[in-house]
Amino acid sequence: MKIIEVTNVDFSLRHFLLPVMRGLRARGHEVIGVSADGPLLDVARAEGFRVVPLPMARSLSPAAQVRAFRALLKLFRAERPDMVHAHMPISGFLARLAARAAGVRRIAYTSHGDLYNQPGPWLRRAAGFAMEWLGGRMTDTYLTVSVEQAADARRLGLHRHAEAAGNGRDATQLRPDADARARLRAEFGVAPDRVVVVIISRLVRAKGYVELLAAMRDVNAELWVVGSRLPSDHDENIERYFADSGLGERLRRLGYREDIAAILAASDIFVLPSYSEGLPMSVIEAMFCALPVVATNIRGPREQVVAGETGLLVPPRDIAPLAAALRLLAGDADLRARMGAAGRARALALYEEGRVVARTLDLLGA
Repeated sequence: MKIIEVTNVDFSLRHFLLPVMRGLRARGHEVIGVSADGPLLDVARAEGFRVVPLPMARSLSPAAQVRAFRALLKLFRAERPDMVHAHMPISGFLARLAARAAGVRRIAYTSHGDLYNQPGPWLRRAAGFAMEWLGGRMTDTYLTVSVEQAADARRLGLHRHAEAAGNGRDATQLRPDADARARLRAEFGVAPDRVVVVIISRLVRAKGYVELLAAMRDVNAELWVVGSRLPSDHDENIERYFADSGLGERLRRLGYREDIAAILAASDIFVLPSYSEGLPMSVIEAMFCALPVVATNIRGPREQVVAGETGLLVPPRDIAPLAAALRLLAGDADLRARMGAAGRARALALYEEGRVVARTLDLLGA
C-alpha cells in the first residue's frame, strides 16, 4: 500500500511518526511523511523517507487552515494513496477532511491528545470537541495513545470503535548507564552525589513550569530543563518565570537535546507536572532509564505511573504537593532506586517500541 502519514510540525514527525513510518516500510509499504517544514525532517530524509513539507499551522487561523487543506487535497489527489493516517487535532482533522474529499479509500487517525481536554477558553474547547466529533465521522480506524482516551472517545461518541495503540520507545537505547552519568556530570560540573531533577518537554506553561519552578525552591536538588519553545507555540511566554525563579545555579537550561538517554542516565528524578497530556513519551523514556517519576494525576500519566510503586502522582497546578513529592524522593536514595527499578520493569512490559508499533500497524490493517 501507499500510505501518507500526516502531522503538524517537524518535531511531531521526528518523535512520534518516524517509528511508525519505519514499521510500515519494514512491512513493504510505500510511506510518505507530511508536516510543516523544519530541520528535524532531515532525520527521516536521511533514512531514505520521502517527506513533503506543506503549510501546516498549529493555529485556528481560518486562512492558514484553508491553505493547509488545499495543499493536502492537492497532494492526495496527485499521490492517490491507499491510506491516509493523520495525527494531532488540527492537522488530523484537515488531513481526514482532505482525504475524504480526494476519495482516499482508507482514513485513519491517531489522537495524541484532544483540544477539548486542554486548558483554555470554553469556546476553544467546544470547537475542539466539534472538530473531533466531525472528524470521527470520516475515520475508518480511530486510534489513541492512552486507554483512558480511547474509552472517552467511545463514551463521548467520537468513534464507536476507538482503540488504544499506546506509545513506545526503544529499550535498547534507553537504560541506566553509569558511564554516561559520570561523563555528563563531569562535563556539567555536577558532583556525583548531587540530586538532579529533570524535566523534558516543550517550554509552555501547560507543562507545569510555573508550579515546578516555585516547588523547586524548597527542594535540595538541581533542576535540569531539557526542551525548547517551538515556533508554532502561541501561548504565554514563560521566560519571566525562569528569570524570577530564584534557583540561581540550581537551574540548568539545556535546550533541545538529541542525547536524551544520557541526560536521563545522569539524572535522579523525572518530573512532568502538566495540566493535560496524551501518553507522554518523556515519561516512558524516564521509566526505561530507571528514574522515579513525579507527574500530575491526569489522563495519560496516571496510566503510566503506579503511585507509590514507580513514582508519585500529584494534583495539577498545586505547588505544595509537587514540592513535597520532590523533597521525599530527593531525600531518599533507596526509595528512588526501588521506584526506578519498578518503573523500568513496567516500561519493558508495556512500552517497548517494537511491540507498540506492531500493534499500531495491526490496528491499521497494514
